[in-house]
Amino acid sequence: MNIQRIGLIGHGEVGKIFSAGLKDKPGVAAVFVWDLKLADPLAQAAEQAHAAAAGVTAQPCAQALCEASDLVISAVTASNTLAVAQEAARFIRPGAVFLDLNSASPGTKQQCAALIDAAGAHYVEAGVMTSVPPYGIRVPMLLGGPQAAKLAPLLAGWGMDARAVSDQLGVASAIKMCRSIMIKGLEALVIESYAMARAYGVEDQVLPTLQETFPSIDWSAQGAYFFSRVVQHGQRRAEEMRESANTVREAGFEPLMAAAIASKQQWVADQAKAGVFAGVQKGADWQAYADRLLAARSK
Repeated sequence: MNIQRIGLIGHGEVGKIFSAGLKDKPGVAAVFVWDLKLADPLAQAAEQAHAAAAGVTAQPCAQALCEASDLVISAVTASNTLAVAQEAARFIRPGAVFLDLNSASPGTKQQCAALIDAAGAHYVEAGVMTSVPPYGIRVPMLLGGPQAAKLAPLLAGWGMDARAVSDQLGVASAIKMCRSIMIKGLEALVIESYAMARAYGVEDQVLPTLQETFPSIDWSAQGAYFFSRVVQHGQRRAEEMRESANTVREAGFEPLMAAAIASKQQWVADQAKAGVFAGVQKGADWQAYADRLLAARSK
C-alpha cells in the first residue's frame, strides 16, 4: 500500500491524538482533519487553532478531506459510524483505504463496508481494544476485512499496535463489542454499587469484601477511575453500548444486560451534562463523585 496523505474524520479526543501522532511518520506527507465542529461558528476558531498548532491541516468539508487522502480514518461516536461512511463513500478516491475505528456492531460495519467498497475504495474495520489515552497511536487494535493483512504492517511501521485477525468483516468488531459489554458493564455496576454503599453508609464494609474476593484489584482506585471515565465520556460509552446491544441482537439474543448498561452510562452522562459533577477535580476519589449523585438525588 502506498499511503502518503492521511485524513481523519472526527477531531475529538481520538482524532486529535491520532492526527498529531501520525503527521511525522515515515512516508506521511500530510495529515488532514475534518469535524462538524469546524463548521460551527462557535467552535471553528478553536478547532482550527488546535489543528494548526498540531501541524495538521483542517479541511473545509468531508469531501475535501476524502478527495485529498490515501487513507481516511473514521474516528467519531458510535451513533455516527454509518453516517460518516455514507458521506465518505460519495467522495473517497478509488483505491483509497477507509479505516473505521468506531465502536459499532458487526452488522453496522458490514453496511459501512458495502458503501465504501462500492465506491472502489477498501474498507478495513478496527476494534480499538482499550482507551486511547495513555497509549496514543499505540493503542492495541484488531483489524478485519480483505485488506486488513496488507494494512497492518504499514500501521506497525508507524509504531501502531495493529494486528489483522480476520479477512472477514465483523470478527474484529465482535471481539470489541463482547469486551465492551464486560468493561462498560463493570463501570456501570461499580457506579451503582458504590453510590448505593455510600447512600447506606456501608462502603467501609462493602469494599473490603470485594478486595478479599478479588485481591489483585485496588477497588477504591478502580472505582475512582471508573467514575471519572464515565463522567467524562458517558455519552460516547452509552452509544457504544447501544451498538453492543445491536451486536447481541444480531447474534439472536435479547440484549438485557447491554441495554441496561447503555441506560446507566446514559444516565451518568445526563447527570454530567446537568452540571452535577461540576468542580470535581481530576484525580478525585470515587466518594466525591458518589456524593454529587446523592446530593442531586435529594433535590
